[in-house]
Amino acid sequence: MLVTLSLLGLLLLSSASGAAHEKRQYERRRPIVLEKSGGFVAGGRTINSPIFPNWTLSCDHGYMEYFIPWRPRKTSIVMWHSSSTQVWQNRWDGGEGYKDMFLRRGYPVYLWDGPRVGRANWACEPYRYTPFYQDQGNFVAWNFGPSYPNFWPGVQFPTEDKEAWQQATSSRYVEFDSNASVHLETQAAAVAADSGKLGDSIVYLTNSASGLRAQMTVVKSNTTNIKAIVAYESYGCVFPDNFNITAGEPFGPMIVPLEDFKKLAKLEAIQFVWGDHRDESFPFLKQTRLAAKLINLYGGNAEVFFLSKDGGLSGNTHSAFADMNNDEVADLLDEFLEDNGLDAYKDEDEDEDEDETDESVKNKGRG
Repeated sequence: MLVTLSLLGLLLLSSASGAAHEKRQYERRRPIVLEKSGGFVAGGRTINSPIFPNWTLSCDHGYMEYFIPWRPRKTSIVMWHSSSTQVWQNRWDGGEGYKDMFLRRGYPVYLWDGPRVGRANWACEPYRYTPFYQDQGNFVAWNFGPSYPNFWPGVQFPTEDKEAWQQATSSRYVEFDSNASVHLETQAAAVAADSGKLGDSIVYLTNSASGLRAQMTVVKSNTTNIKAIVAYESYGCVFPDNFNITAGEPFGPMIVPLEDFKKLAKLEAIQFVWGDHRDESFPFLKQTRLAAKLINLYGGNAEVFFLSKDGGLSGNTHSAFADMNNDEVADLLDEFLEDNGLDAYKDEDEDEDEDETDESVKNKGRG
């Protein structure tokens, strides 16, 4: 009898696993059908010319590009990378990126360029561009290997593809990494989040320095439209002013009033995601561990998640969503969204509202 029950359990487990695999395979092949796409600017200000006072310049706004599926889910995913939206559009080898992956899954996708970055580069102040020779530094910072050009064994990057490396290091914007830039970008991002144009259920999907920026956007937002943050290798975190920690630049810690910090604890969830080869002594990993602890102290739902030991993956870099196994990384994000109730379709909510109305009419009739 015990053997039979054990066998039955294995069969059920195998069946469930097979069904989940088939669902993932279907989602990867599902056509992308859009209701609409477009873009808009958010935030910024208008300044007058010091020479011709009646002449003006609209500047320091952010730019949002959007893609809305034909049958959209309720939650919008805002993909934010402070160096380029390109990282969300393709895998390192040119394969499918997160933008299309999550459009196939029915999520409205928004690509954000903060003020003075990328397609929002009209600044209200003068600045000078000076070439900074950092290609080899990018190799290490993006966790491709311990030193250029020595890749980690088993890294999820097409190591023999020279074009992939060229594409990766060329598709970049100037990032303007400073605390002043963090405040400038997040002010515009908060305006976008509060505008309603992104819906009332927003997940910020970030990488690197934009993880800090998304946290600060929550702090500055005046609505409850932002529901979650998933931060791949967040460089920097926000901390409350009642905690003894020294502020830093350009990647934090950044200090905010306690009541503003508590906004992070009101989100449905925050997940700080890390790839391989990140030792516990790594400063930004230590920041995320501490930030998650404080967020949870005030009733939040934050976690530090390793793609290796927690997700069962291996070889991931600083930008796991662009890695060669990004479909498996996306499956883990799927689970996060489902576990936190952020995967519902809009028309499911409409059906529920209709059912509640019908039931209310019936009960009224009985009265």
